Amino acid sequence: MQTNTPDLSVKTMWQDYLHLIGENEQTTDKAYTFWHFCDSEQSANKLAHLVKAGIKRATASSLWVLEHESQEIPQKGDYSIIVNWHGKAQCIIQTTRVEIIPFNEIDEEFAQTEGEGDKSLEYWRRVHWEFFSRELKSIGKEPSQEMPVVCEKFEVIFQ
Repeated sequence: MQTNTPDLSVKTMWQDYLHLIGENEQTTDKAYTFWHFCDSEQSANKLAHLVKAGIKRATASSLWVLEHESQEIPQKGDYSIIVNWHGKAQCIIQTTRVEIIPFNEIDEEFAQTEGEGDKSLEYWRRVHWEFFSRELKSIGKEPSQEMPVVCEKFEVIFQ
């Protein structure tokens, strides 16, 4: 979920990362987005913690929602600053792979890489069906087993 106004910690984290790699905001060609996971404070903060701990290394988004909100589909090489529910920077991730896969074709390996709950495909399907159902309802759509899911894998590059 994209947030609108960055907390000062977001800008500071980006500047610190650029300094680490020998760049600065005036000379870099790198850009970033910042966002938090999910639609609740508890989930957003828990998932940010899992990312920082190296457990969560992937995320899934509804292609229909991204299109409805005119958001870019993540691309390999993209930088994102993960924030907690209140917008405080937690870490920087870089996208390593993006695939669009029908919901019913998500596999056990992706569910494990997402690192949520017990990491099983059954858990993944249940919680993502619930989440996508809430999201899609807000844009007047119904979920389906064939709905396209943007499956993004990433690595933490800075904390």
